[in-house]
Amino acid sequence: MNPLVKNKKVLVTGASGGIGQFIAIHIAMNGGTPILIARSADKLKVIASILEEKFHVSCHWYQADLSKEEEWKAVSDRIIAEHDRIDALVNNAGLGVFDYFAHSKWEDINRMIQVNITALLRATYQVVPHMIAHGNGHIVNIASQSGKMATPKSAVYAATKHAVLGFTNALRMEMAHHGIRVTGVNLGPVRTNFFAQADPSGDYQRAVEPWMLDANQVARRIVNQLFKDKREINLPAWMEAGSKLHYQFPGLTEKMLHKQFNKK
Repeated sequence: MNPLVKNKKVLVTGASGGIGQFIAIHIAMNGGTPILIARSADKLKVIASILEEKFHVSCHWYQADLSKEEEWKAVSDRIIAEHDRIDALVNNAGLGVFDYFAHSKWEDINRMIQVNITALLRATYQVVPHMIAHGNGHIVNIASQSGKMATPKSAVYAATKHAVLGFTNALRMEMAHHGIRVTGVNLGPVRTNFFAQADPSGDYQRAVEPWMLDANQVARRIVNQLFKDKREINLPAWMEAGSKLHYQFPGLTEKMLHKQFNKK
């Protein structure tokens, strides 16, 4: 349990399923107030109702398609206007489409950039002045181990996560003297519906199934670190070790792990 979450308002994007839904659950379990964003109003309404009934907390939700910039701006403006404060932001929403770049569709490329980068920047841009005015806050950006170690068929996805990592690292230094914490979360494959779109064939998911992370455990780890000084959360540990090895010896690891890298 994390007592620091109690009575705190935490904005979570991509909250209608997977990691985002479990983050909302753990926020409510710890006595916090989740503010949920996703495309599916029906799912958000059900989640909010369950959390309020089970944990006796307020739960707010807003429908928004984060791939549509103007729509997300309008909704985020409304959120800021309707809440006296936002104590934490978890930029969880993200999507991937795994394919060789030469075979990619531009609409898929554009949607990954919009959701993984632009929408994340928009959410952060909206809440940062709000947090600075209150002298505190916590921003958590869900990146990926792909942002540290790119592999074939994920060139664009990895590029978006590289961008998130770079933004997170710079923002952390900018926000330090304002009392605002910034944490990056770098994950390997997680057992969620993410792969239904990223890998419709199911080949990659079957290949990595034994090593997939549990979304509930990931969410618990993230919520347990809210409002604490935590630079990064890296899961699983063996993949983070691989990322560090790749950083030191990129040519060697690409040769050694050629088959693994091409399992998508």
